[in-house]
Amino acid sequence: MKLSNNAILQILHELTPENPKFQVINAKKIESAANSVDRYRLLLSDGDYLYSHVMLAAQLNRFMESNEITNYAVIEVTKYMCNKLAGDKRVIIILDLKVLASGADVGEKIGNPTVINPSEIPPLSSLKEDVPEQKVSLPTSKPLATNNHFGKFGGSNPENNNQKLSKPSTPSTPSSRVHSITSLTPYQNRWRIRARVTFKSNIRTWSNSKGEGKLFNVNLIDESGEIRCTGFNEQLDKFYDMLEVNKVYYFSKCSLKTANKQYSNLKCDYEMTMNAETIIEPCNDGADLPSLTFEFVKISELDKFKPNSNVDIVGIVKVCNDVSSVVSKQTQKEIVKRDLQLVDQSGVAVNLTLWGDDATKFDGQGFPVIAVKGARVSDFNGRSLSVSGSSQLIVNPGIPEAFTLRGWFENEGRDHHFSTFQGDGGSGAGHSPNYKTFIQVKNENLGQGEKADYYTAKGTVMFIKKDNCMYQACPTADCNKKLVDQGNGHYRCEKCNREFPNYKWRMILNANVADHTDNQWITCFQESAEALLGIPADELGEMREKDESQFDRVINEALFKNYLFKLRAKVETYNDESRLKTVCMAANPVNYIDYGNLLLERLSQLGI
Repeated sequence: MKLSNNAILQILHELTPENPKFQVINAKKIESAANSVDRYRLLLSDGDYLYSHVMLAAQLNRFMESNEITNYAVIEVTKYMCNKLAGDKRVIIILDLKVLASGADVGEKIGNPTVINPSEIPPLSSLKEDVPEQKVSLPTSKPLATNNHFGKFGGSNPENNNQKLSKPSTPSTPSSRVHSITSLTPYQNRWRIRARVTFKSNIRTWSNSKGEGKLFNVNLIDESGEIRCTGFNEQLDKFYDMLEVNKVYYFSKCSLKTANKQYSNLKCDYEMTMNAETIIEPCNDGADLPSLTFEFVKISELDKFKPNSNVDIVGIVKVCNDVSSVVSKQTQKEIVKRDLQLVDQSGVAVNLTLWGDDATKFDGQGFPVIAVKGARVSDFNGRSLSVSGSSQLIVNPGIPEAFTLRGWFENEGRDHHFSTFQGDGGSGAGHSPNYKTFIQVKNENLGQGEKADYYTAKGTVMFIKKDNCMYQACPTADCNKKLVDQGNGHYRCEKCNREFPNYKWRMILNANVADHTDNQWITCFQESAEALLGIPADELGEMREKDESQFDRVINEALFKNYLFKLRAKVETYNDESRLKTVCMAANPVNYIDYGNLLLERLSQLGI
């Protein structure tokens, strides 16, 4: 297999060979501090040279954790950089790669590479002549390379100590080359990043035995990851007005230290602090950098998260309470707050608390959609959320999740009565306090009153009506109205008063579910139907049009599976006929550990 001869030495001298191919001789896991991401250090060969100061970017850890990269694997590096450390030592950071051959297939070290001592990097004049392709027999049983090639950064390499290498030339002036966020470490003294500001805090003041001051922080993002940067006093005066959310800047000469996870919800191991030498310059060519990213969780799943953890949440503000105030236990100062009730398609409502300026400036008219990055989870009233100093609150964000949520709320969610976590006690059992069997539902006449009744039941899917379970709906984000086929390749939406050449699929699934006491017909709309069938509606609709047998297989595979159903029961009258309608708000696979604990709890209540 052919490696990229001399590529390591070229990279160490700031040349940029395109997509070099290397062999991983060994790898070592570098344990990080608590709540930080572990890193991997590689012993890399290009066939001519062997180098141990190679780090894998944290976002590529999956290659090591899934054993895609093992000893002797051959990789193609599609994105990389070389950083200088103290003492003119160099570390190669791999930012993206492809695995060309597994270690098991190669089975041995290719060629006879010379070890490069990080303290004595040879000059470019030492480049070796290109060598023919190395022939490797597959597989060969050989012992794995030892960790002896790995010392502490700056230590001599025990292999090939008798070889005298030329010292590098005098260090050059600081490079203007852009580094990635994930490549930054406190051991670097020369670096420059290009990043987008995704969040800027309000100015906060502090006072203690050492004095008084003020500070602010910003969150920065580039294509490799995110990092937090804080400015105090003079730096606040210098940079606060300059930095604007969603704009791109060059940052250099900030101090780096291990991130304090108490004040930051970002995954980066480190955080930046501005100092007297910090340089921040606007950048006008940063359109390719990513914007703020979210990892949303459903409201119904909040009981899976521990108190004081952080989550990304998106929801409709169903209730906006007036501003109130509380007295802080720590400072004895009055703090302004506002409580909101958030809902989403999972059928559960949760309380979200805003503080300070966020509370006083918030306008809850019109049922706005809000997205929060890093909302703090509490076990108050079962589960509740708050916007902390490191959280990011966005009202009516222009993201697909917000448009989908708005369409659901306007068409079916506005009139729903939502269950809450209140009474759950934060036990983490993941169940509603109103747990019922189907025979209890009938005996207690649930759904017969003026308001709907909500309950949770464990049931098995016995039958699904596949006829009329889908319809062609208006393709606009905020409308799910059934379309009328015009017969000319266009479809008309009476609600929007428009014709469209396309449509989206929506599901209304009628299923019979049963437990050990009785059975119940339920109606599943889009989200719960997709959860039940395990397939998006658009894929199922396309399948129904092109392959009826495949469609039938999906329906049949959903039968005889167990779920925890969150249900809404209400008697409805149509054509002078009253009947109980039970709507599925959410269908979640049964966690048998949690469910077993629930049964034990119920038995103890019975004195058994």
